[in-house]
Amino acid sequence: MQYEIVLPADYDMAIVERRIAERGTATDDWPGLGLKAYAVRRAGRHGSAVNAYAPFYFWRDPAGLNSFLYGPFRSIATDFGRPPVRHWIGAALHRSGDVTATPVFATREVRALPPHTPPGPAVEEVLGALHVGAGAHCEAVAVDPHRWEVVRHTLWTEPPSRLDPSWTCFDVLHVSAPHLAELPTGRLW
Repeated sequence: MQYEIVLPADYDMAIVERRIAERGTATDDWPGLGLKAYAVRRAGRHGSAVNAYAPFYFWRDPAGLNSFLYGPFRSIATDFGRPPVRHWIGAALHRSGDVTATPVFATREVRALPPHTPPGPAVEEVLGALHVGAGAHCEAVAVDPHRWEVVRHTLWTEPPSRLDPSWTCFDVLHVSAPHLAELPTGRLW
């Protein structure tokens, strides 16, 4: 899942950075959480036109997601208003060699599935272009069957040397990964 709180271009992102520094460890042992990347976008950095706080999560089970949304998420809603929360059905997860390295960068790619195309082959095509290796920490591919979109979230231990213009890029300020090792890997169907 991911929510993105877009902030004014002149917003002092040090406020968000402080929030993450003070509260980020609260999810370091969250039940049911595979991984949370405390991600931000900054206007003028990596092609971003906006400032945003946009964490994303890989959940081990719906109970963990529910306990977060119906509990601590209220502080987000109180401080920033209640943002829409995107959620997808997992299609694959791949971890690279050194998952103990700390991710500092993330990319998101969203691709609409072509109309009248069976979803399986379209998802397989995305899976064939994974970034395993070359600085990638882990990567999740998921599907929104309402919009028929495939999303690929990749965490990187360093920004890639080439940024694809179709990617949305994020700086990662903290990662909580209490149950990452327990998430199933590979193709999930």
